[in-house]
Amino acid sequence: MLEWLDFRPEIIWDYRELFIRGAYYTVILSVAGVAIGLVIGLFAGMAKLSRFPWLRIPTIIYIEFFRGTPLFVQILLIHFAVLPTLLGQSQSPIVSGIVALAVNSGAYIAEIFRAGIQSIARGQMEAARSLGLSHVQAMRYVILPQALRRMIPPLGNEFLIVLKDSSLLSAIATPELANAGRIVNGALQRPWEAFMTVLVLYLILSLVISYLVSRVEARFAQGRSG
Repeated sequence: MLEWLDFRPEIIWDYRELFIRGAYYTVILSVAGVAIGLVIGLFAGMAKLSRFPWLRIPTIIYIEFFRGTPLFVQILLIHFAVLPTLLGQSQSPIVSGIVALAVNSGAYIAEIFRAGIQSIARGQMEAARSLGLSHVQAMRYVILPQALRRMIPPLGNEFLIVLKDSSLLSAIATPELANAGRIVNGALQRPWEAFMTVLVLYLILSLVISYLVSRVEARFAQGRSG
């Protein structure tokens, strides 16, 4: 209680630019990570459904590896080992953060795409093929548009997870929200002001994303009923 009585809001105001910058980078990292993850997940999800073992088996290994290991360790490995080895030099924390979030999110999104595609009745594909569409055309024009409606809620949830998991990027000094809190606390030794501000900003961002996802879901539902 004494800590609460000594809460100093002026500290938050004094460091407002740092917190705003952290929120900005948190959104940018999350959006970039999920956007790239969507591309990875689409191809990985379809590859997992492939009848070709040479395509399906590596995809399963990728999905199980990134879903079965901690994101925190993946971030460290990508930043300190993988990217320097592949590119011959250390990358900025922002680049490493986007790569880590993308490949991790891609594994989860792949399962969302796989489940969404498999939820569509097999007769839909057979009907499309009987009309002369190729397998790729049937997936593009018939299966995926229907599956997308069912995938919106889990994709929105994945976005929220990535947004919160981006706080782990503070371990490599990425300039996001959690790192801003660490900087303020390190400078002033004021954990209440530093980390409560971070929590509130994460909550606001999460509520905004949840609202946007619900609006998108409602719009798709209206389009379907219409």
